[in-house]
Amino acid sequence: MILTTGSAGFIGSNFVLDWFAQSDEPVINLDKLTYAGNLENLASLKDNPNHIFVQGDIGDKALVAKLLALHRPRAIVNFAAESHVDRSIHGPEDFIQTNVVGTFHLLEVVRAYWSGLSDAEMTNFRFLHVSTDEVYGSLAKSEPAFTENHRYEPNSPYSASKAASDHLVRAYHHTYGLPVLTTNCSNNYGPYHFPEKLIPLMIVNALAGRSLPVYGDGQQIRDWLYVKDHCSAIRCALEKGKPGEVYNIGGWNEKANLDIVHTVCRLLDELQPRSDGKPYREQIAFVADRPGHDRRYAIDARKIERELGWKPSETFETGIRKTVQWYLDNQTWVNNVLSGSYRQWIEKNYAERA
Repeated sequence: MILTTGSAGFIGSNFVLDWFAQSDEPVINLDKLTYAGNLENLASLKDNPNHIFVQGDIGDKALVAKLLALHRPRAIVNFAAESHVDRSIHGPEDFIQTNVVGTFHLLEVVRAYWSGLSDAEMTNFRFLHVSTDEVYGSLAKSEPAFTENHRYEPNSPYSASKAASDHLVRAYHHTYGLPVLTTNCSNNYGPYHFPEKLIPLMIVNALAGRSLPVYGDGQQIRDWLYVKDHCSAIRCALEKGKPGEVYNIGGWNEKANLDIVHTVCRLLDELQPRSDGKPYREQIAFVADRPGHDRRYAIDARKIERELGWKPSETFETGIRKTVQWYLDNQTWVNNVLSGSYRQWIEKNYAERA
């Protein structure tokens, strides 16, 4: 049995769904169910006795200790995090509480649990911490991609909080011997992505006839990773990774934000054309840039390929087509997440940038 945290969210729910597509090993799924946690993501597992969902906070030490004592998992995969840069700019405290304090409390409980295991169980146990390439800061266009040895230079409250959590995980390995693994991924995209992020926001707004807001000049570059490839990389690291190591996970797909928006528009023109026959790109609107917006991220994923044998199976072209088609085919899911609180957030974040 394994325990996953934050796995009613985008990446975590995809991981759990993929896990059960390939294994019947039970999963305890702990999620606080904030705005981005959605049990609809896991609806297909409703009657699966091997999926045990528990609503709760990683910072609730008593609850986590109870779950560990009761279920005795062999591994923990920590997805739990506040993860939206714009939200961290408007309200950084939640990011500190969840990503730093919450991770600390989780590590403390896990360390106590791990210390009480048998020698064989201690040796086989793993704590895998899912992090981001944003901890490394920003790259110039000509600079080489981030490796696992790149210095940390976070530039937003979000990335700073994730950097702090990464350091805590590293410290618990070096100080206490806790067998940890850390993965730093590039920008994910795919099914169940909450539509505050670039790709699902563009799809949702385009279909609704709203403007497609692009920050600044739209030339911010990101490496794009299809979420199911990310899930396979996490499984690979969990199975084969060396305790104490960091593995960068990327898709080898560097794209400018504006190019991403144009690609989404072209696919929608093909798959669900506008009723007036005009191209969706006419809805693009350039808005004021995000404060401190990092110019470029790029992941060098050669270590995980060289040492663990993983590489992505999707190109950006195949992954983005699957993604757009998923949103077209799952409009009920989309409509259910577009709640009043979501609309209020979009208005708050974008109205001032118009």
